[in-house]
Amino acid sequence: MAKEVQELIWKLSGANIGWGVPRLIGELRKLGIHVAKSTVEKYRMKHPKSPSPTWKSFLANHITDLVAIDFFVVSTINFKVLYVLVVLAHRRREVVYFNVTEYPTAQWVGQQIVEAFPWDTAPRYLLRDRDKIYGDRFRRRVSSLLIKEVLTTPRSPWQNPYVERIIGSIRRDCLDHVIVFNEHHLKRVLSSYFDYYHRWRTHLGLAMDTPQGREIQMPDVGKVIEFADLGGLHHHYLRQAA
Repeated sequence: MAKEVQELIWKLSGANIGWGVPRLIGELRKLGIHVAKSTVEKYRMKHPKSPSPTWKSFLANHITDLVAIDFFVVSTINFKVLYVLVVLAHRRREVVYFNVTEYPTAQWVGQQIVEAFPWDTAPRYLLRDRDKIYGDRFRRRVSSLLIKEVLTTPRSPWQNPYVERIIGSIRRDCLDHVIVFNEHHLKRVLSSYFDYYHRWRTHLGLAMDTPQGREIQMPDVGKVIEFADLGGLHHHYLRQAA
């Protein structure tokens, strides 16, 4: 095996961390280099593996009493940046709370957690990243609710997979198709999306059910009727008697 080929395999795998061995083999073939799978495995750069069994076990074992939080940003038509806080319950992938602000602070975020979990509804664990927005005031508020914080390691979004996934869904299913005018408009759009998401959007991780649960309607109930959601961006379907 020529040294330059070994170095090329190392270089390609290092620059493209999402490429598996088949993709690397394909790229090499397009460069006129034919190598065996075992060769690519031997000389490619080894990247850190995604979720460790220990971490995955923690998420699975505490799925009923674990919520995750995260922010994402949205730009308005006037280039104003708005911050959206999402609070997601792991058990049913349900968005139990969200809010929007132009000026997020630790005190504001802490107050959102209080509003998300009134009375005795607070979860046992709260999963979050290490963003500086979760400062002392936030941590004191969370502690007062007897919630234990679980922090992901730096630059490891895969450790908070469910909330990362729903943020991706919000963008792909909704915000990528909408021009946001202001904070009020964004809240209205997200409220409509979450209504659709909870009631009608099926999830592979929920055995093709919805977060709030959806009845199976047998053919003898009636004809399939289409209903528009989010102004026709999405649709749901129900059987209704003629």
